[in-house]
Amino acid sequence: MAHPAPVIEITNLSRRYGKTEAVNGLNLTVRPGRCYGFFGRNGAGKTTTIKCLLNLLRPGSGTVRVFGLDPQTDEVAVKSRLAYVPDAVAFYPWMTVRDTLEYLASFRTHWNRELENDLLQRFQLDPAKKTSALSKGQRTQLALIGAISPEPELLVLDEPTSGLDPIVRREFIETVIGAYQSGDPERRTVFVSTHLISEFEGLIDEFTIIEQGRELLTLEADAARDRFRKISARFAQAPALPPLAGALRVRQTGRELEILANGTSDQLMATLRLLGPEELQCEALTLEEIFVATDLLKKAMA
Repeated sequence: MAHPAPVIEITNLSRRYGKTEAVNGLNLTVRPGRCYGFFGRNGAGKTTTIKCLLNLLRPGSGTVRVFGLDPQTDEVAVKSRLAYVPDAVAFYPWMTVRDTLEYLASFRTHWNRELENDLLQRFQLDPAKKTSALSKGQRTQLALIGAISPEPELLVLDEPTSGLDPIVRREFIETVIGAYQSGDPERRTVFVSTHLISEFEGLIDEFTIIEQGRELLTLEADAARDRFRKISARFAQAPALPPLAGALRVRQTGRELEILANGTSDQLMATLRLLGPEELQCEALTLEEIFVATDLLKKAMA
């Protein structure tokens, strides 16, 4: 069965700022109905990539397609089908919350008023309050309402929950984004760049980690959890360890051992069993732990 056409397709994208290569030969494909994580350190090229998707920046080379269209030549057709929340949002200061939502709705052919009102109540935003009187977190909440109410096909989020308190953040991620996707799971797609990977853990279907503008790792979330595992063992006395193929990291403290495995957890477990451990456990790494381990992964791939 043929795969549906990609919502986002980036091919050999490069973009410089002067002599600095912000994005360097990046390839990335996002299928419809996915929640796709885009991870990397500050300065890795995530926001530059997103701005190229939205025609806020022009690629130096390579191609970007959204819904199969070129964001430069088909900007209105592309932007009418997506919504974007940047990490820093701003509104006309003389407008109220209600004025702002009406203004945003005027650009859309579809706007779910019931959803808008529900989100206003959940976030406890006063529609009569001027946007200039909102806190940073409240401005983020308003931007999120404005992005989700038109129920776009693609939701592009760049650090969408920065400024939100932990309770609101968790509710937004689990309830709001989850509900947005479940409303039309085959068609609605989320592309999210975030440092709060653990809070998106249950939603991410696939992810790409970039480093210095280049793709370092792209995997389905479930495949990543199968591949990267943490093995813990305790012995009666400190063992003499044989070669441990596929170990990203080995930490031995006296008679306790911790190994990060890259696709070889079964073989490593079999090797450790021969040493007669008192305890032996194996568990999947979280997506955040996998991201933190990327320095080890780079060395293994070098």
